[in-house]
Amino acid sequence: MCRYDVALASNALGVAHVCHLANKCGNLKMLLHVSTGESLRKGYNLDIQAEIKLVENFKSKLRMQSSNDKLEKKKMKELGLKRARHFGWPNVYSLTKALGEMLLANLGRDLPVVIVRPSIILSTFQDPMPGWIEGTRTIDMLYVAYNDQKLPCFIADHNVISDMIPGDLVINAMMVSMAIHWDQHGGQAIYHVTSGHRNPLNYSITEESLYEYFHANPRVSNGGRIVKNKRVLLFKKYTHFHLYMILRYKIALETLHVMSVFGGSFSKNYNKLNRGYNFLMLVAKLYAPYVFFKGCFDDTNMRKLWATTTDKLNEDSMFDCDPACINWSSYLVNTHIPAVMVNSRNANHMKKANKIA
Repeated sequence: MCRYDVALASNALGVAHVCHLANKCGNLKMLLHVSTGESLRKGYNLDIQAEIKLVENFKSKLRMQSSNDKLEKKKMKELGLKRARHFGWPNVYSLTKALGEMLLANLGRDLPVVIVRPSIILSTFQDPMPGWIEGTRTIDMLYVAYNDQKLPCFIADHNVISDMIPGDLVINAMMVSMAIHWDQHGGQAIYHVTSGHRNPLNYSITEESLYEYFHANPRVSNGGRIVKNKRVLLFKKYTHFHLYMILRYKIALETLHVMSVFGGSFSKNYNKLNRGYNFLMLVAKLYAPYVFFKGCFDDTNMRKLWATTTDKLNEDSMFDCDPACINWSSYLVNTHIPAVMVNSRNANHMKKANKIA
């Protein structure tokens, strides 16, 4: 999760600074902005200046009570998530990116603007190489958690479309949109770089790809023993998941909490079970808006852009941005999940190296 103050400064106020600069450029050809979309909840008035003032007042009160940087970081993340959910966004990032687009609509109304809105971005499909990725993001965290035996249960509806798009197709769409709109004056063009209409990927395919990969590439313990991964217990409704968590974890936690006064294994088991419970509840809370989202993004403008890559460029253009060519099962099993696991292992090695240093 992002800190609200940091995300506001970069994703919202950063756009304002760019607009102020762009308005001073006498020979501006175009301004390309990557966004996440507009407000999801109608009837709410979102005042950006009021949000900035709220953050400043909140931080001032925190610093009067404590000078603990970790506490401030934690509280700013909590405030951001609270405000995001209040206005209808799933997280702080999407809220502040949408705030940035609102500022762009106001401050950049006289500028030649192109807005690109990608859905969940995955590793590259082809360029600069299949599976190029930096960091562990969005759905990737679930793959890592499953491999680490930390995901015994989760929430998902197999019929819901998980709108994802490889990173190189997003870059290609940006390049083509710049070429098409270069030096065109007036108005704003918006492109949803998505796959939901053109080549839908539902959660049943995502789940089966997960099992297929880890069945062929099981985890190996430090002693060389193969650790078989069990299927995740999935719940189609959050209320059913929450009830299961109470029966499976909460009751046991209450019992262990009472017994932990005796110390020893009771205290150790309580801490381990509590960490697992908190992790699952946090992950479910963060992913619920995505796994139950049944909307589909309008890709009309994007389809016209796809046509442009063949009509004005050529059929084998290196700037192809049409997701119809993706075989999702093959891509996830052979490209994306392996890339995520390699990236995760490298990150763990770096952490260990830093601790030793």
